[in-house]
Amino acid sequence: MKLLRELPIGTRVVVRYRIEGGFTDALGPLVARDATTCTVETRRGPVVVDFDAVALAKPVPPAPVRKSAGGAPPAL
Repeated sequence: MKLLRELPIGTRVVVRYRIEGGFTDALGPLVARDATTCTVETRRGPVVVDFDAVALAKPVPPAPVRKSAGGAPPAL
């Protein structure tokens, strides 16, 4: 996949790739690549994807900042 070979390391990407029985996605920063694979750092850990298995890939915007449910208690 040409795009994954050209994007700068550190770019946040989503990669849809073939697995036995269908497809799955890897979402996160592109952290490494070699001649045949790329590695995406997902929330569950690094995922190594073979370029031959990639169906779709694209850069995506940074993850939204989560607001905490709690916060500092109001001052009295």
